Amino acid sequence: MNSNDNNGGSDGGNAGQPDATNQSKDKRLAVRGNDMRLTESAVIDNEVAAKNRKKRVIAREDAADLCEDTIHFREEDATSREQEICKTETTQAESNNHILILQQVNARLVIATIEAQKLAEQVQTARDQMEIAKTVADKANRVKSEFLSNMSHELRTPLNAILGFAQLLEAGTPPPTATQMVRLQQIIKAGWYLLELINEILDIALIESGRLSLSREPVSLADVLLECQAMIGSQAQQRDIKLTFLPFDSTWFVYADRTRVKQVLVNLLSNAIKYNCEHGTIEVNSSANTPGLLRISIKDSGAGLPPEQLAQLFQPFNRLGQETGAEEGTGIGLVVTKQLVELMGGTIGVESTVGVGSVFWIELIRDVTPQLAAENTMSAELTSQAQGNAALHTLLYVEDNPANLLLVEQIIENHPQIRLLSAHDGNLGIALARAHLPNVILMDINLSGINGIQALKILREDPATAHIPVIALSANAMPRDIEKGLEAGFFRYLTKPIKVNELMSAIDDTLKFSEMRLINTNETGQIR
Repeated sequence: MNSNDNNGGSDGGNAGQPDATNQSKDKRLAVRGNDMRLTESAVIDNEVAAKNRKKRVIAREDAADLCEDTIHFREEDATSREQEICKTETTQAESNNHILILQQVNARLVIATIEAQKLAEQVQTARDQMEIAKTVADKANRVKSEFLSNMSHELRTPLNAILGFAQLLEAGTPPPTATQMVRLQQIIKAGWYLLELINEILDIALIESGRLSLSREPVSLADVLLECQAMIGSQAQQRDIKLTFLPFDSTWFVYADRTRVKQVLVNLLSNAIKYNCEHGTIEVNSSANTPGLLRISIKDSGAGLPPEQLAQLFQPFNRLGQETGAEEGTGIGLVVTKQLVELMGGTIGVESTVGVGSVFWIELIRDVTPQLAAENTMSAELTSQAQGNAALHTLLYVEDNPANLLLVEQIIENHPQIRLLSAHDGNLGIALARAHLPNVILMDINLSGINGIQALKILREDPATAHIPVIALSANAMPRDIEKGLEAGFFRYLTKPIKVNELMSAIDDTLKFSEMRLINTNETGQIR
């Protein structure tokens, strides 16, 4: 079938031997090839086996590592669990402690709440008691104020007759004899002293009750000092005491209550006169050494005060041994003065040397100077016109007390330029005002029927009488009474007992105002 078979017929037996050799060689080669393949396969198998063994080793190592990691993890987990258990136990212990503390705090809170409730009940009880006490105190203050007002009125009414008629007798025609003059002066002196005592007691009562009202405004120091000089000058002359007011700045103003400033200065000046030596001196000086304050000093040449008496100077009813002296006094004037100065935001002090004299001083809050040019011009115009006009004026006096009415009638008798009309109650006064249109009305407050304030309101509401200025003349002399009267619309508010000069000065001022208003009405056709 192959080429050797094709050639076999020609070669014969020679060709058979090499073929066998070749076949044997091929067999050997095949065996070797198989062996080599087997060897290679074995090598590959060995390599695979080695790799597998290596993988198994690696897997075993990984398994061992995994076991170690698992063991480590388990150990860490066990440790963590132990820590958690310890922490839980610690937390539980702390929680138990907190619960115990909270229980203790709660117990204390319950106790505190109970105590707070008891305290709140006590506070409420105290508040209720305070409210009751305040109500009682307010009622007592109202009763006290009404009592003081009534007492002031009841005391001033008879004093008005005593002092008023005594002043008329003193200035009457024919003049009283020397003996009568001495007696009249004693009556007048005692009357004014009694009035001073009434005023001081009322002032103390008002101050202590906190019901004293002040009307603070810019007050010209020059005007107040000049008024005090006029008021106190005659008293100094009677005692032969030289009273000197040193030059002062006319632009100085204090922020205070004008009436109370004058009261304070008059009180200090009166003391300087009363407790001075014979033929002594008084020197009044003003200074502005402290920023924002003005000081008024009153220096006397009296006996002076030792330190132990200076320490007792402002004690109520303490006259420092002067009780048996010739000078009358209550021992409360300086107390009132000190309290008034302090209520106005000021201070008071004294320096004294035995055998030399004393210097009393007050310091009040300074105020800027108001613009007074317009007021001064108006005042000058009124004065000029009043001097050129001496026509007959009509004065209507509404008064239900016969003694007071008689007193004013006799005062007006000395002034022929004034015609007096009188009415014994408010209704009659209104009727006379409408019928006669007086230049000025003098009105009592406590009238039978309608009172003076009600009568004033009716007059103000009537166009025919609305322009007539009305002066209040009343024994209601409490500061609140005066304030209430001025708020109601009275042109001036005078208190009883009557000071003749003060009454006539007020009537003159009001007549001037009435004349000026009449001139303005004629010029413009409208009442101003």
